[in-house]
Amino acid sequence: MSKVWIGIDKSRSYRVYLTITTDMVEEARKIHMTTPLATAGLGRVLTGAGLMGIMLKNESDRLTVQFKGDGPAKQILATADGKGNVKGYIANPDVDLPLTDKGKLDVGGSLGIGDLTVIKDLGLKEPYMGTIALVSGEIAEDLTAYFFISEQQNTSVALGVKIERDYHVGAAGGMIIQMLPDAKEASVDALEAMLADLPPITTLIDQVTGSGAGKSQSGLLRDLAEAVFGRMPEEYQLEGLDEREIRWNCDCSEKRLSQALMTIGKKDLTEIIEEDGQAELQCQFCLKKYHFDKERLEKILEDIS
Repeated sequence: MSKVWIGIDKSRSYRVYLTITTDMVEEARKIHMTTPLATAGLGRVLTGAGLMGIMLKNESDRLTVQFKGDGPAKQILATADGKGNVKGYIANPDVDLPLTDKGKLDVGGSLGIGDLTVIKDLGLKEPYMGTIALVSGEIAEDLTAYFFISEQQNTSVALGVKIERDYHVGAAGGMIIQMLPDAKEASVDALEAMLADLPPITTLIDQVTGSGAGKSQSGLLRDLAEAVFGRMPEEYQLEGLDEREIRWNCDCSEKRLSQALMTIGKKDLTEIIEEDGQAELQCQFCLKKYHFDKERLEKILEDIS
């Protein structure tokens, strides 16, 4: 379980969502047995989706964030809700590429040319859907562009995943800064100057966790907020508003998978019953397998009819 620290500056110019998701990303890595490159891509998307879920107005609201490209990773998808539940997967967990010229994991190269789609189910008749072309495939830059293009919201997104030599997740986290309607122009200049000199967020997470041994996650997040925003002018210093939680949580069930079987149609389901006499479905998110024997399949076929 990861905490999300939500703050607003004294001038009411911008709001911040800040989180450390090391444990959540490590759990996803273990489930999907991802390569370091796949872990970096999936971890960034999970963290970004989790923060965006917290930003939804209602706990029952849900969103899906889908990165799809012509690169070897093919697709990275995550879903989140207003309660803080997050789950996701990468289509090719074995993806591997050489490091970039800067010695970084090439998440952008793994996705290639493609699109970012965000679908929000807010309990209305139709879900809201926004799609943009990928800017870099590096996830944070693409989400920043999505907020500006699709939601007309000036936003800065920072996401990071640090992989250790033994492939486990050493640090992961993210930050979303959103300008508020009555933001002072000087606050934008101050933020831009601060962000220009900001180290990678995983470097800052390493620093606060290293110096804050024994501290609660709430305490570490406050230290992280200070490390990021401490150099801002006094009138744009942050004040804490709220703390929320995000967690890896797959809500798959036999009922949901049986509904998926219903969608394949009578003809194909009859064929499965006659030829195989059983079916096994696997959840894409948590990889749990569900077995359906002949009797159960015949009951589903009956329900379709």
